[in-house]
Amino acid sequence: MNSKNYRGEKMPKKTKSRTKPKIRPKIRSKSKSKKTSRTKPKSISKPMSQKSIKSISKSRVTNQLVEKIVIEVVGEEAIPIIRYLKGKTNISEFKIAEAVKEEIHKTRNILYRLLENNLVSFKRKKDKKKGWYIYYWTFNQKRVKDLISSQKKKRLLKLKERIEREKEGNFFVCRNKCIRLNFDQATDFSFKCPECGSVLDQENNAHVIESIDKEIKGLEKELKAMKIIV
Repeated sequence: MNSKNYRGEKMPKKTKSRTKPKIRPKIRSKSKSKKTSRTKPKSISKPMSQKSIKSISKSRVTNQLVEKIVIEVVGEEAIPIIRYLKGKTNISEFKIAEAVKEEIHKTRNILYRLLENNLVSFKRKKDKKKGWYIYYWTFNQKRVKDLISSQKKKRLLKLKERIEREKEGNFFVCRNKCIRLNFDQATDFSFKCPECGSVLDQENNAHVIESIDKEIKGLEKELKAMKIIV
């Protein structure tokens, strides 16, 4: 039954309006676009400041080189102890031995070698019950940087000595590259390879000098970055 308006005119049949559903998605899409536009800048990381870059690079260097420097100056067997002592202070030598699953005598030996390089420090306390002294150990994290610079300076000195020898001396090799001899050594073997017997020829060591020079410059740059006077 058709409804009439107040004038008595017939009203058209009501049709379902689709305008509102159309409008609502538009409103929602706008709100979503606003949200995405607001969240995008948050997801994009801002360029890091020079200070934060230096702090991160410093921590990365420490994490990468601590174990390497320990292996160089003490040995690989000290790594489990260093790993256990990191972030801890005044740890009993018996607890350390138990944690690394090593005999107490061997653990003490490694700790003393670490002590020689100032990588650890200790406090001695007397056990009231047993009457003997127990040593409590702490890893010296700050000492690592000094050792790194010390090792780099030693390496730098050796490279400078070697590059002088390469520039001043003459070196001889065979075609098979069995051995590399200086002039005096080549003379002793009548310029014949002691390994394969082939004739020794003078080597063009320009590439060797270039490689050493490149490493020297790299080490000098690293030491300057660590504020070490070369």
